[in-house]
Amino acid sequence: MSFPDIVPDLKAKVPELRGRLLANASLAESAWFRVGGPAQVLFMPADEQDLGYFLAHLPADVPVTVLGAASNIIIRDGGIAGVVVRLGGRFSEIKIEDGHRLRAGTGILDGRVSRAARDAGIAGLEFLSGIPGGIGGALRMNAGAYGGETKDILIETRGVDRAGNIRTFRNADMGYTYRHSSAPDDVIFTEALFQGRPGEIASITAAMDDIAKRRRESQPPNKTCGSTFKNPPGGKAWQLIDAAGCRGLTVGGAQVSELHCNFLINLGGATATDIETLGETVRQRVKDKSSIELEWEIKRIGVAG
Repeated sequence: MSFPDIVPDLKAKVPELRGRLLANASLAESAWFRVGGPAQVLFMPADEQDLGYFLAHLPADVPVTVLGAASNIIIRDGGIAGVVVRLGGRFSEIKIEDGHRLRAGTGILDGRVSRAARDAGIAGLEFLSGIPGGIGGALRMNAGAYGGETKDILIETRGVDRAGNIRTFRNADMGYTYRHSSAPDDVIFTEALFQGRPGEIASITAAMDDIAKRRRESQPPNKTCGSTFKNPPGGKAWQLIDAAGCRGLTVGGAQVSELHCNFLINLGGATATDIETLGETVRQRVKDKSSIELEWEIKRIGVAG
């Protein structure tokens, strides 16, 4: 499907805009599941000030969605109405600071941040190498893996709210819990300052190599995202899924991974509907088997096709 083209009207409201606005821009090829419809408007701001200028002049009735690496998202087949913001360029910079600190733009992948920390002899960020996503998403959902979480290393983050104001949030302001933050939904994070500790490059490298090995052995290499469902209190989602007989279950071109059944994979040709339907089928079977209702960790956005 395609949406009405509102780009000319938007451009008229922001004559000094330096970023790019594209109408009905495809999103599927950049999403990890390789599915989903287009963005009605795709906006790629030049920098933080450009983003603030655009949001300050954007009509209040136009919805805004932020996409980072799209590694933890199902974009539905009908696409995303309104403006989709993607951060690249100036939002993908890394700076090493005194005190074993690292400042990163939110458009950069977690893995690149962990490698930059390693090369600078900064330990404590190794776990980021095992998270298939970007820094913006890690901030929003307190991403974690292999014994570390975003809340463990964050000092502060900056962002732009829906009115175009640039705001700063300390770690304590983020309201972090398991795979969740209570930061305002309308804030688009632009950069983060992380705290590490002194480390030897060789030992940091060894830790990251171990994480990579564990990922290869336990996670599917197919078109997939991270873990589909959150672990319930005191339990493991994959064990509940396995016990409900869902390992290898398919809907259309989507399958529950046989290697790790808390991962859904695109076998090739799956639609977003296939993947979401498969996830809901798994949730229902787990509830029927164990009376536990799994909560989605993957975000589902957009309109049905």
